[in-house]
Amino acid sequence: MAKVTIQRSMMISGFALAIFAVVATLIVASIFEGTKVTIAENERLQLLKGLNELVPARVYDNDIFSDYIDVLAPELERKGKLIRVYRARRHDKPIAVIMQVSAPDGYGGPIKMLVAVRYDGKLAGVRVIAHRETPGLGDAIELNRSDWLLMFTGKSLDNPGEPRWRVAKDGGVFDQFTGATITPRAIVNTVHMTLKYFEANKGLLFSEVEPLMEKEVIENNG
Repeated sequence: MAKVTIQRSMMISGFALAIFAVVATLIVASIFEGTKVTIAENERLQLLKGLNELVPARVYDNDIFSDYIDVLAPELERKGKLIRVYRARRHDKPIAVIMQVSAPDGYGGPIKMLVAVRYDGKLAGVRVIAHRETPGLGDAIELNRSDWLLMFTGKSLDNPGEPRWRVAKDGGVFDQFTGATITPRAIVNTVHMTLKYFEANKGLLFSEVEPLMEKEVIENNG
């Protein structure tokens, strides 16, 4: 009788633990999904804010949020993902593009950025919209913590020129943070590559072709 009682008690305990595990899993999954939604919304708001900061509404008259093209740019996105490029126009004439790119080799991981390039090839500015850099060190890439990003405004492939498109530690003109070089180096390199891509593909970026969808990318890659 005692043996039966012990077995029954063990079964009840096991059942209770199983119920607890299921409930805990559901709670964690719910929190995770809620966090994903919050993160996505924050990134969207940062994107909208960045677009308006980099190319003020007064300089264009098209709907910049719907006038975009998705392009394959292996030079900028190594995993074959599409890069979204927003186009600013005035009276149907090209004004600037804002490219949503990523620096893959930041200290804390990929750094998502907006790089705005005017039609003449000069940078209208750079903004970081998402990163996982160390607070108090690498997060100086945020405009509300440092004006470091502002040094890119007005730069071009010719200014400062190929050999000088590096952080100061590597012989370039761009400052790095005290105690941190990896993150600034990653951003400088990506901005430089973005300018090169723009120069080589200016006609494509302002063309009226249909955006390239993910399905087409998969089919093209076999």
